[in-house]
Amino acid sequence: MSAFSADILIDINGKPKAISDALKIDNKFYPESQTTTKIMLKKNCLHIMIESSELPQMRANINSILRLVQASYASIKSLEL
Repeated sequence: MSAFSADILIDINGKPKAISDALKIDNKFYPESQTTTKIMLKKNCLHIMIESSELPQMRANINSILRLVQASYASIKSLEL
């Protein structure tokens, strides 16, 4: 059982599937991570669940995910005309 967990809900207007897919791909290519991350999409809401036995790794994972969400959203918005 993990000592730490976070449940993050982000309301995304626009292209939530594109952002969700970006997070899932990023999560897939870092299997050595000491955190367990689950990413789900419900309508326009991104639901992220993170578990870890170590607080520093969890904090790093949360920061990484939030930065990727922000960068993905900004990229999508910059392409809209």
